[in-house]
Amino acid sequence: MSPAPKKPTEPEEGKVEETAPEEATEAVATEEAAPKPKPRRTRAKKDDAEKPAEKKKPAKAEKPAKESARGTRTQSTSSTGTGKRGRRRRKAEPGVLVRAQARYVRTSARKARLVCDHIRGKDVAEARAILAFTPRAAAKPWLKLLESAIANAEHNHELVGEELRIASVHADEGPTLKRFRPRAMGRATRIRKRTSHLSIELTPKES
Repeated sequence: MSPAPKKPTEPEEGKVEETAPEEATEAVATEEAAPKPKPRRTRAKKDDAEKPAEKKKPAKAEKPAKESARGTRTQSTSSTGTGKRGRRRRKAEPGVLVRAQARYVRTSARKARLVCDHIRGKDVAEARAILAFTPRAAAKPWLKLLESAIANAEHNHELVGEELRIASVHADEGPTLKRFRPRAMGRATRIRKRTSHLSIELTPKES
């Protein structure tokens, strides 16, 4: 069988369709007449274009100024001593103070004050004699605390114990232990076992 003949409308293979010169000129004219699409601008670029250009200050110029200001501040505080550190400093107390403290002593602060009032401002030798002959139970812890303060002065500050006097002595209240005692008709009575904190300060006689 012979192959079917090709349709006259289809172009032959290997041949290019030729357009009429009039059609080509019309296509060129339409391309030139059509406006070209404008490039799209993003929001960031539009905002940058609207805002005026800000001048950025150089960072290197600021640093030496800050450093110089800091240097002047430190010099002024160190020379005058009016800064925060200068205000917090306390004045040096005249003479040497040797301190000893006894905490949670099993006696009330009121009973301890009755004894310490006798030795306030006395010499060490006189205070020993007073505490040794005081007929009160609180005298024993006070005598023990006085010996501890004398030992601190001799060992830590290289002072002579007999040349010291009592600068200050006081007794503060400590925590109270709560206990109960059974009473008649099923009742209970609270018992308060008070404690106290004793402190003593010694200083040389000259100061």
